[in-house]
Amino acid sequence: MIKKSKEHLNSVNESYFEHMNIATNVGVKMLSGGLMALIHGIVPGIFQTDTSNKIKELYEFINKKR
Repeated sequence: MIKKSKEHLNSVNESYFEHMNIATNVGVKMLSGGLMALIHGIVPGIFQTDTSNKIKELYEFINKKR
């Protein structure tokens, strides 16, 4: 597991703490986007474009970063 972790960190050119920060940031954004999608499903008048905007933002960030 440690070897695979080191290989992954090297492949993305990040330190452990840089990777933890980025992965946590992405995870929080994914959770917030998912929550907005669930709320939008119940009340279609709110968060009409927020979830799709969050997906686009994450896609651009991940492709730019890597």
